[in-house]
Amino acid sequence: MRIGYGFDSHAFKPGVPLVIGGLAIEHSEGLAGHSDGDVLLHAITDALLGAVSAGDIGTFFPPSDPRWKGAASSVFLQTALEEVATAGYKIVNIDTVLVLAKPKIVPIAGELRERVAELLGVKPGEVGIKAKTPEGLNQDHVAVAHATVLLESVGLAESSARMVATADVEDEIDQVVKGLVGGSRDVSALGRKPAFDTDDLT
Repeated sequence: MRIGYGFDSHAFKPGVPLVIGGLAIEHSEGLAGHSDGDVLLHAITDALLGAVSAGDIGTFFPPSDPRWKGAASSVFLQTALEEVATAGYKIVNIDTVLVLAKPKIVPIAGELRERVAELLGVKPGEVGIKAKTPEGLNQDHVAVAHATVLLESVGLAESSARMVATADVEDEIDQVVKGLVGGSRDVSALGRKPAFDTDDLT
């Protein structure tokens, strides 16, 4: 098993679209960044890369490289997923926290969860999306994201599946054997011959 943690933050900026978790969100401002500024996918990407000791998002996509200007962060996420697969792991579940004053995340949390799950190739029930407001932190114009991911060795997952399958077969065999040699049988229907009466010689 491997655990990864990721963090990212971006300031709000007028005149750019707001994209969080690969989802376009209606808002008066977007997030400033060299790419599309998707703070949530950046945090998840770093969590995945960190879990398999592959560096961080800047290692693969430095902000000094013009190729990534305005790029969709799903590209970064896909690279992280490839690193996880190459290392021989798969995602068990992922949990995230968004910290921002606006827009409100709760009304779109379900849609956001489904979009992130789609990008990760997992079930929505394996993705946690939580939102907090930065009360008293003077961060009303900043969006922050935290992400934690749990990975499982692909070999371990396959081994566990085989063990479960084997156990099921053994249980079935055990039940059959117990029925043959260990269980009680009702022999009343077989009848029983009366004892021989020595006085009855006729």
